[in-house]
Amino acid sequence: MKVMVVGGGGREHTIIRKLKENKTITEIFAVPGNGGMAKDATLVNIGAKEIDKIVEFAVKEKIDFAVVAPDDPLVLGCVDALNAVGIKCFGPDKSAAIIEGSKVFSKNLMKKYNIPTAEYETFTDMDEALKYVETSKIPVVIKADGLALGKGVVIAESVDDAKAAIRSMMEDKIFGDSGNNLVIEEFLTGPEVSVLAFTDGKVVKPMVSSMDHKRALDNDKGLNTGGMGTIAPNPYYTKDIANECMETIFLPTMNAMNSEGRTFKGCLYFGLMLTPDGPKVIEYNCRFGDPETQVVLPLLESDLLTIMQATADGTLAETEVKFSDKSACCVVMASDGYPAKYETGYEMTIPEELPHNAEVFVAGAKLDGDKLLTAGGRVLGVTAVADDLKTAVSFAYDAVKEVKFQNARCRSDIGQRALKALK
Repeated sequence: MKVMVVGGGGREHTIIRKLKENKTITEIFAVPGNGGMAKDATLVNIGAKEIDKIVEFAVKEKIDFAVVAPDDPLVLGCVDALNAVGIKCFGPDKSAAIIEGSKVFSKNLMKKYNIPTAEYETFTDMDEALKYVETSKIPVVIKADGLALGKGVVIAESVDDAKAAIRSMMEDKIFGDSGNNLVIEEFLTGPEVSVLAFTDGKVVKPMVSSMDHKRALDNDKGLNTGGMGTIAPNPYYTKDIANECMETIFLPTMNAMNSEGRTFKGCLYFGLMLTPDGPKVIEYNCRFGDPETQVVLPLLESDLLTIMQATADGTLAETEVKFSDKSACCVVMASDGYPAKYETGYEMTIPEELPHNAEVFVAGAKLDGDKLLTAGGRVLGVTAVADDLKTAVSFAYDAVKEVKFQNARCRSDIGQRALKALK
């Protein structure tokens, strides 16, 4: 069968590698993919937001199944458009993807259905927002309503910082129309956990938990990024907490979306904070996280295509979703300067075989003849799997040393917070 994966980053490369384990797949197309995926998929030069062209290509190539991975095409209705021409998809339709597409929608959903989250207010008027933060408890969290490449959230440490964030989003439009509406919410404390979950709108089957490292520099310093590395499982996420989350967050969210007539099918991402008052939702995403996918899917023992088809068909209850009890660590190698100004176009050297069977998932690269050049801020993720977390972290960094490109930078402390928690 022919499978199409929409997207072009490290998450999509990981999905493609996992799908390749299914021997019924004869060809995988990556739309648009990136140069580092060329050995694993056929690259198609169509942008992930060019919905009409994607549909036209899928029909022409007689695609049997599509995976729409990034947030933008999901929110724009890529799944709806493919379904309309008879192509089954993994991913939510436009009406369900709003759970990530609008933070105002998701916060109001949680309030309506008593799903635990931070206290908040929403604003469409800048002056009202500026007035509100004058009496807010500091730190306070400012969020742009719409999609902003994972960067539309500011934790303001002072009233002046909060006002600057509001002005930059609402007046200067640094995130475009995403800043027309704002959510201003209380700052929660506690360990953060990412839990991705398969759902067909009838059952929820969580994947192994993970921990992201958002800040650019060691010891969680520097600017917020799309993620500098991940580990799985997250040691803070115990069996008891998992059970509590299922009862108070996961199932209530699925049922809430059903009640709203927005049945969610695909991967629902729960960004959680384990507060002193119990687990609370920081954010929802309507798709696999990046770089969480790079540690979660390597631990999946069941067949990914079968699970994805089950979410589309509504047969997830009868489908095995099994994960290894091993640990995984992904270290992101970025261009120096990311997430601010950085240079690209440097040649990469990735050995055919890395120590400890580590894998490289390429995020930002382009082909120039037979050379692979850097073409993004986050260039690649190096993932290693081992029997325990300490070994997985060590193996990942051993592999990082073997991958070379000028201007490369990575954090040296991925997994250290989790290792301390294990002690």
